[in-house]
Amino acid sequence: MGAGAVGCYYGGMLARAGHEVVLIGRPAHVDAIRQGGLRLEAQAFDVQVPLAASTEAGAVAGADLVLLCVKSADTEAAGRQMAPHLAPGARALTLQNGVDNAQRLRTVLAQDVIAAVVYVATEMAGPGHVKHHGRGELVIAPSPASESIAQVLRAAGVPTEVSADVDGALWAKLILNCAYNALSALAQMPYGRLVQGEGVQAVMDDVVAECLAVARAEGVVVPGDVHEAVRRIAQTMPTQFSSTAQDLMRGRPSEIDHLNGFIVWRGQAHGVPTPANRVLLTLVRLREAAAA
Repeated sequence: MGAGAVGCYYGGMLARAGHEVVLIGRPAHVDAIRQGGLRLEAQAFDVQVPLAASTEAGAVAGADLVLLCVKSADTEAAGRQMAPHLAPGARALTLQNGVDNAQRLRTVLAQDVIAAVVYVATEMAGPGHVKHHGRGELVIAPSPASESIAQVLRAAGVPTEVSADVDGALWAKLILNCAYNALSALAQMPYGRLVQGEGVQAVMDDVVAECLAVARAEGVVVPGDVHEAVRRIAQTMPTQFSSTAQDLMRGRPSEIDHLNGFIVWRGQAHGVPTPANRVLLTLVRLREAAAA
């Protein structure tokens, strides 16, 4: 549900492994997929994957598992669109940016909702054409169905881990997004080139420090060395433009309110200053307003 770059990549991997998959997305992509299948251009292969596609939320009818890949601002609306069509035993896995999508989706769906953390670099290179730039692993929260879902994903070539600390992992991913997304969008540069800019690393360090302060105020323990994880992203995904950059390129609203904006909002609630995140949030909003 929401078959952009992330949804097409994981849906394509599952379909390539023999599962019955329906991609629900924008008309241009749906038309292309119906005519010739999904072009899945991964690092190790480039194939046309036959699968079904629809523009209608009702296509979730009969699904055992829904991968929710819509923008964070659309989580509740997508849930309400799916709700009348979902089988009682269906499960939803949230493959989205931000830390609170699963919680928000549970307010509109009665079915089991499972949070997931996504580490993948992808883009829509054209209608019905998803390009994979790197990584691809998932970390999913424990539930009665999580291990069986993980087994299906692993068998389809998607490295998947079930972890009790998904909240910490979601925050770690949020911090990575806060460090890279707005800067990549404003500079219109991929990560590898971006980090070579003068002063960029210092700005990223300021953003990360603010995020960690807000996480501590929220009572969240962020695992690992976050500063090192931020530096590693540019090494593992050097050609990747952030999702925010891709949104601005296409003249679409970004998820900035759920990334740096979320840090600003929660910082205000706890009295934690977040000036670096506030500046990035403001600049991206101005770019969006100029495009509109």
